Amino acid sequence: MDVERYACRPYRGQEDHDAMAAVRLGCAERDRVDAGSVVEGLPTAAEIAESCAELEDPHENQILVEYEGQGQGEGRVVGYATIRWWEERDGTWLYLHRGYVLPRHRGQGIGSAMLDWAENRIRRLVREHGTARRAVFGANATAGEADATALLLAGGYRRVFSLVELKLADLRRLPEAKPLPTGVRLGAVGPGDHRAAWEAVVDSYADAAFTQRWTYERFLATADPTCWRAAWDGDRMAGVALCSVRRRDGAVGEVEELSVRAESRRLGLGRALLLDGLRCLREHGAETARLYTGTANPHRSYDLYESVGFRRRSEYVRYRKPVEASAATAIEA
Repeated sequence: MDVERYACRPYRGQEDHDAMAAVRLGCAERDRVDAGSVVEGLPTAAEIAESCAELEDPHENQILVEYEGQGQGEGRVVGYATIRWWEERDGTWLYLHRGYVLPRHRGQGIGSAMLDWAENRIRRLVREHGTARRAVFGANATAGEADATALLLAGGYRRVFSLVELKLADLRRLPEAKPLPTGVRLGAVGPGDHRAAWEAVVDSYADAAFTQRWTYERFLATADPTCWRAAWDGDRMAGVALCSVRRRDGAVGEVEELSVRAESRRLGLGRALLLDGLRCLREHGAETARLYTGTANPHRSYDLYESVGFRRRSEYVRYRKPVEASAATAIEA
C-alpha cells in the first residue's frame, strides 16, 4: 500500500458509519451487488451501526483505510475490514474477516494490507482464546466480486461451500397446497412451542458441515414469531418454517429457516410449511420473499424452492485457510 497516500486507522464509532455505508454503495456496480439481498445487500448507516454494535470490541476488530491524496483535505474513507468469530458444531473456531475497497482505489495494495491486518489480528485472537488447534481463517466473497476472489485465492484460501439466494417475485401467485398426510396439521408457533421449534431447526443441521452453534438463548434473542409456522404429527412438532417481514422494507419477506425432522421427510411437509409461511408473509404485507440455501444441500431444498416460484439471484462463497499453529504467536502489525 502506498503509505504516502493511504493510511489505516481503527474504527472510531458513530462518526464512521456514513462513510462505511458510502464504501458499500460505491462497490455495488463493480461487484454486481444485489441491493435487495437478505444475505449481504447494501446496508444503511443505521444498519452498519447495528452490525458494529454486535461485534466483540469493534474498535479493535475493525480497520478503516483513508485516502490522503493531494487536494483531498481531510482523509476520506475508501475501504474497511471487519473481523468476527464463532464456534461451529464440530468444534472448529471460524475467524471470519470481510473487507471492502472502492473500485477506483483498488490495485494500490489496500486489499492486501487489510488482509495482512486481519490475519495478524486473528492470530493474536487465536492465541488469546486458546483455539490454535481448531481455528481457521474464513472469508466471504460473492460470485460477482472478482477482485476479492482473486485476492483470497492468491493468499492461499480455498473455497469450501457456497450459499445461493433466491427470490419469489410475487407472493400473490402461490401454487395450491397439496393435502397433508393423515394426522398432520399446520399452525402458528406459540410461546410454549419455542423450544420445540428451536430443536427442530438444530436437529435438521445435525449432519451439516460448516454450521454455527446456535444456542436456545441466541434463538430467543432474535425471535419474531409473527410468521412462524409449524407442522405437528400428532403431538410432536415435525417441522417449522420460520418466516419474517424485513424491518428495512415491509414489502419483503424472508424464509429464515425451513426444517423438517429426518423421520418426517419425503411426506410433503416441507412444501406445505413453506407455502403456509409464504401465505402468512403475504397476510402481513409482504409482496415478495427471499431465502438462501447451501448449494450442496443433501435434501434437494433448491428443487423445492424453485417448484413454488423462487428463482436464483446471487451466490455467496465461503473461503477458508488454516491458522498455522507456528504462526499463532505472530505479533500484530
